[in-house]
Order: sequence, then structure tokens, then C-alpha cells
Amino acid sequence: MTKRMFALWGDDLASTLLTPALRSALAGLGVERLQVNVDDAPVAAAMRIPAGQDPIGALLSTWGGTADAVAAVLSGLRGVGRVAGWEVEERRPIAPGESWDGSRLDALANIALLRRPPELTHDEWRHRWLVDHTPVAIATQGTFGYVQNIVVGPVTAATLQPAAGAAGDEPVAALVEELFPTAAITDIHAFYGSDGTDADLSDRMERMMASVGRFGADRGLDLVPTSRYLFDLT
Repeated sequence: MTKRMFALWGDDLASTLLTPALRSALAGLGVERLQVNVDDAPVAAAMRIPAGQDPIGALLSTWGGTADAVAAVLSGLRGVGRVAGWEVEERRPIAPGESWDGSRLDALANIALLRRPPELTHDEWRHRWLVDHTPVAIATQGTFGYVQNIVVGPVTAATLQPAAGAAGDEPVAALVEELFPTAAITDIHAFYGSDGTDADLSDRMERMMASVGRFGADRGLDLVPTSRYLFDLT
């Protein structure tokens, strides 16, 4: 099934995106599975990095249905100010355990929207990210789930650009979801999975930052802390 991801902007999106009415509407369009990632109260204390002036409030992933129909439904929701969507190719370096019953995962689900810097070709960028960086990210962070979504192409007319000067006008090239223990919301040692010492934490952070800089994830980045909900709509 084709996977698509949609970024949404607006206020109090959780109350809209977690309603049975939305699930019923999407099921009627042929959507078989729905994932809701929303910046809500449980992750309020987590770090955010908006690339533009308006931070992303939620991201939805859908399997099945048509892109136009799904985007139209999302654009018409109460409180949603803007929608941008992409078809993606999914990879799962760390496949998380999942229950598609609509319950909130006890975790911090960070979603990072990546842009390829213009000085790197697509093939070089992809190699540095997927081949070189992936094992570093796994080794230096306290993640128990790691899902990489490579953009195949946009499915909405809306574009999502970084702040001026952050990374030129490069479009979103990938969306990465990393799952951390809930303690990582406020505990940097839990975030990086360190042994609790400053020395180990510093080593992990330095290795991680050096690696993200090699493929341009140190600029033009949107980082959205979210709660994660999964729904089976069949």
C-alpha cells in the first residue's frame, strides 16, 4: 500500500485529529490505516525546532485511499490552517512494536523533516544519510523505534520551505520518526541513552552532531515532538 505523510498547521489539532469522525471520513475514502502524530500536552516540555515562522502542529500518515481526497478532507478540518503532503518510501532500521487500537504510545515520538543541501547530489546525500548516518544515530541515541520515510514526490500544491537562509529553497526530502522513552522529554541522558555520565553524554552528542552535519541535517530542519496514535480503519 502507498504510504503518504501530511504536515498540518493549526491550533488544538489533537481534539480534531483523534475524533471518530475523521477516521470514518478517511475510511470512506479507502484509507486502511492511519497514524496520527500530534504535538500535544504530554510532549509539551520537549524540544522543538521549527524551520519557518509557523511550527508544524501534527503529521498524519495514511495507507490507501487517494492523495487528493485525503488532502481535501484534512484541509477542511476545523482548526487546520495549512496542509502539505508527500508520498514516501518507508524504511524501518528499528521496527517498533505497534498496536493499531488507537491508544497513545508511551513515548516521545520525534519527527524530523529533512532537506537535501544543494551542494550534495541526491545519491551522495542518500548514501551519507541512509548508509553512513543511520548506524551512528542508532548507536548514539536512546531510540527504540526508527522509521525513515524518503520522499517520492509531493501530493499537495502547498510547499514547505525553511526560514530564509536556513537551507536555500530546498524542498523536504525525507521525514524521520524516532521513538524515545518518555523520560527523554526532559532528560537529555535518556534522550541519548548515555550511561549517566557527562563524558559519555558529550561523546554521544559530538558523534551525532558531526554525523548530521555531513548530510545537511544541521540546518533547514523541522523537528516536531509528538504523541503517536495508530488506527486500523478496516
